[in-house]
Amino acid sequence: MTVLLLVPPVLPLLAAGLHAVFGWRRGTAWLGVLASAGLLGAGIALAASVSSRPRTGLDGFLRADALSAYMVIVIGAVALLASLAAPSYLAAEKAEGHATDADLRRYGMLSQAFVAAMALAVLAASLGILWVAVEATTILTAFLVGFRRTRNATEAAWKYVVICSAGIALAFLGVVLLHFAARHAHVPEAGALDWASLVRHADGLDAGVTRIAVALLVLGFGTKAGLAPMHAWLPDAHSQAPAPVSALMSGVLLSVAFYAVLRVRVIADAALGAGFTRTLLLIVALASLAVAASLLLAQRDYKRLLAYSSIEHMGLLALGTAIGTPLALTAVLLHVLGHGLAKSVAFLASGFVHQAVGSSRIEAARGLLTRGPLVAGCFGAGLLALLGFPPFSLFASELGIFRAGFDAGLGWAVGIALALLAVVLAGIAARTGRMLLGAPSRQPGPGAATIPAAPIRPAVSAALALLLGLAACAALGVTAWPLDSLLNHAAAVLEGRP
Repeated sequence: MTVLLLVPPVLPLLAAGLHAVFGWRRGTAWLGVLASAGLLGAGIALAASVSSRPRTGLDGFLRADALSAYMVIVIGAVALLASLAAPSYLAAEKAEGHATDADLRRYGMLSQAFVAAMALAVLAASLGILWVAVEATTILTAFLVGFRRTRNATEAAWKYVVICSAGIALAFLGVVLLHFAARHAHVPEAGALDWASLVRHADGLDAGVTRIAVALLVLGFGTKAGLAPMHAWLPDAHSQAPAPVSALMSGVLLSVAFYAVLRVRVIADAALGAGFTRTLLLIVALASLAVAASLLLAQRDYKRLLAYSSIEHMGLLALGTAIGTPLALTAVLLHVLGHGLAKSVAFLASGFVHQAVGSSRIEAARGLLTRGPLVAGCFGAGLLALLGFPPFSLFASELGIFRAGFDAGLGWAVGIALALLAVVLAGIAARTGRMLLGAPSRQPGPGAATIPAAPIRPAVSAALALLLGLAACAALGVTAWPLDSLLNHAAAVLEGRP
């Protein structure tokens, strides 16, 4: 079992080491695909092995239950899509003069180390190790956000580091306070930050200290998850990072940070009752939805538009977690995977659009369906999925969250959320409709003449990533059969049941 638990973080680290030695070459460019496929396979194997009970390894340093295994699958799926699109995307960046061989070597190392840190975060048995892993993702991705080394990219990287570091510092203070409460409840030192141990001893934790610790942890990890009010880093970072990195950050990094919030909620509900975390999460959920809705209405940049959409979906996750019924928690977990797939497709497609038009401004991209039917069609389908249209899985997950909210007596919160989602729908539809439809824009030619805009033709591997992501998202919307048992077991973990 220790070997199986080590595979998810070690495989990407091995790929990172090979990139460090050999650089980004024709042979090594596909290491990320192999590592991500292995990570996805390891997640599936873990899901099969923890169906009856959690498993530990490395002398209790790592632990996998149904929730951990599910998150490894999410990380592997999104990383596979991003790594399939990366070789052709980075080759174009190099051809346009935006990257050198050294930049590509650095990308290979940092991106794979980033995936390894996320895998470690969801397999860590201790809140302290999870905190270290999440902090590591901040350090690693800061260099990836500033990949192009333009003024805007550098500014976004610094903003990302400053705000996320402040949030992680709050989370660290929460970790210290929770450790203090655990030690005063006579929890053994070795298990003072262990998830399972804290849940077992939750009734002995000091209520006042635990309440402050939980608030700090939710605010701190919520910063990394892009929840209001500490969301300001997200639009800049996601709009400036290379498209495969944006896919990883928005598609799965935010969910990994929210995974920490989910784990904290289990401890908090056992120690304080469900009321405290429900109120806290309802506040940040509705605030996040309101921020996303208000800013999407005036958005003129399609990559930032996708980033604000991520804030909206993190708000929906917080809403479902606040509701907290088995149906709501199952829907939250399905939403995590559906959002990861759809947002990855949308960001990857937007990256190829950006390379073709040379700008992320909506006004610069017109008639994309004429110029690149595949890329534009996948971009449009990804947006429809993110807006909750069937047959995509986000329709089913959002329906589950809203139904659970009405059943739990939180119809007022669901009503507010639905009104804000209508605003989001109007904002995204009004902006992106102009991008996809109409005549393609023309580019300046010699003298005063203009020439037709160049077509958008992604490489086969990139097209495969786009189509696979959409197909998986649609398939899960029709039936979640392959994941039914795992989702139910993971939801049981979030309810505090073994």
